[in-house]
Amino acid sequence: MQYIKLIDAILAPQPTPQTEFQSLDIELARTFLAISETGNFYKAAERLNVTQSTISMRVKSLEASFGRPLFSRGKGGANMTAAGHQFHRHAATLVRVWRQAHQEVGLSPGYSSILAVGGQFTLWDRLILKWLDWIRDTAPSMAIRAEVALSDDLMRRLTEGTLDVGVMYTPQSRSGLNVEELLVERLIMVSTDPATSGP
Repeated sequence: MQYIKLIDAILAPQPTPQTEFQSLDIELARTFLAISETGNFYKAAERLNVTQSTISMRVKSLEASFGRPLFSRGKGGANMTAAGHQFHRHAATLVRVWRQAHQEVGLSPGYSSILAVGGQFTLWDRLILKWLDWIRDTAPSMAIRAEVALSDDLMRRLTEGTLDVGVMYTPQSRSGLNVEELLVERLIMVSTDPATSGP
C-alpha cells in the first residue's frame, strides 16, 4: 500500500504556481507591438481592428503572465516600462518567426523550399536583385523571401535563424555563421574643388 501511495503521489498533477509563464498567444505579441509603435491603446485597437477593451484585456493578460507592468499609462499615451523594453525584442521575434513559419508551411504547389534573403539598401539594386534573378533561374522550385534591413538587424536575424543569407558591408563574426567576401568596392572621390584633384 505504501508503494501505491508513493506512485499515486508522483503521478498526481502538481498545482501550477500563479507566476508560471503560460502559453503566449501570438495575438498578444502583435498587440504589444502595436501599442509600442502607436503609443496609444486606441490607435492600436484601430490598427488591429479590435475594440479598445480587447486591447486592454490582452495587455492585462501579458502583464499577469510576466508579473510586471509593460506599459505606464498617462494622458500622453502608453509608454513602455523597463520590462516592456526587455520584452519588445522578444515580441518582435515571436511575430517574425510565426510569419516565417506560416510562409514556409503554406508554400504554394511547385515550391519545395524557401530561402530568406536580407540585404542593405545600398547593395540592393547593384548586387542583390541580380543575384536573386540568378537564383530563380538556377533553382525554380525554391521560393524567395527578400527584404531590406540595416546591418545590425540583419546580423540579429541571422543569429536567430529567421534569415538564411545576409548581404552587408560590415558583417560580424558570430558562432555558427559563415562569412564570405563577395567583392571589394573601389571608391572614387568626386569634387568641384580644384584643390582636391589628384595626379
